[in-house]
Amino acid sequence: MKRLFTVLTYVMVFALYSSCNTISDTRTIKLAHSLDVNHSVHKAMVKMGEDLAEISDGKMQLEIYPSQQLGTERECIELLQIGSLDMTKVSVGVMENFAPRTKVFGLPFLFRDKQHLFNVLDGPVGKELLDEGTKYWIKGMGYYDAGSRSFYTKDKPVNSPEDLKGLKIRVMESVTAMDMVKSLGGSATPISWGELYTSLQQGVVDGAENNPPSFYLSRHYEVCKYYSLDEHTSLPDVLIIGTHIWNDLSEQERTWLQEAVDKSVTYQRTLWADAEKEALDAVEAAGVTVIRPDKTLFSKEVEEVYEHYGQDADMKSLIDRIKNTQ
Repeated sequence: MKRLFTVLTYVMVFALYSSCNTISDTRTIKLAHSLDVNHSVHKAMVKMGEDLAEISDGKMQLEIYPSQQLGTERECIELLQIGSLDMTKVSVGVMENFAPRTKVFGLPFLFRDKQHLFNVLDGPVGKELLDEGTKYWIKGMGYYDAGSRSFYTKDKPVNSPEDLKGLKIRVMESVTAMDMVKSLGGSATPISWGELYTSLQQGVVDGAENNPPSFYLSRHYEVCKYYSLDEHTSLPDVLIIGTHIWNDLSEQERTWLQEAVDKSVTYQRTLWADAEKEALDAVEAAGVTVIRPDKTLFSKEVEEVYEHYGQDADMKSLIDRIKNTQ
């Protein structure tokens, strides 16, 4: 009931907003996301808005709502589906609840390196999966770099999978993430991003897993003093648009918007490397112990995950196509 009330409230707000702007000749695209305004993703979205206005000669503009102003990632997707929001950015880990085949990206130690990841995202597999959610009223437009996810904990350093045993680790609402943590010996606990700081403080969970900029900008380093860079998954962020607005755009408007998205993707990826280094330097300066464990200790523990997902012929085909991408 609480979620239904929240969604209905947003519907009324956007309906009122839209009624007040029907006389404008400018097409306004409303985009919401959950990240801090200092995050590289938000900065890329600001650039997207600037590029969109320039490319369209002022005929299209972007209106950005950061920092969970309009809800969690899952709630923003639901707003997209009912036509009360135009665009949002979500982790592909959350996206798998709406476009099941995208869960392949959540498999641990799937990518050889950063270039392999980009080759997959920008190649046939990545482009194919951008359209995976269309039957759920969601269309993907591009992938932002979200680095690699690693474990951070409050009271106990994680040097090997053995150290995860008995620990409650926050994960996204992702079955793949839960399977991964379970295979490594931890107890996976789904909690929304906005509730995680308090959950860590209160001991609801013993730790979490995420990339360096998210660990830093969320200030989770104030609670968790150990960061173990096992880099188990490289889940990209995906920029998505509701099919309600996409189908309503003219071919020219679609071209303008896609060009602005593509420019923002390139820009965000250039920002990411610097953001990772700055984040790691900052958390170390704040007293966090950054651990660089032997990754093979972790990778050999997740073989059962691949055995499980490999039982599905389509998923096995996707895994093989990704591994064979040069």
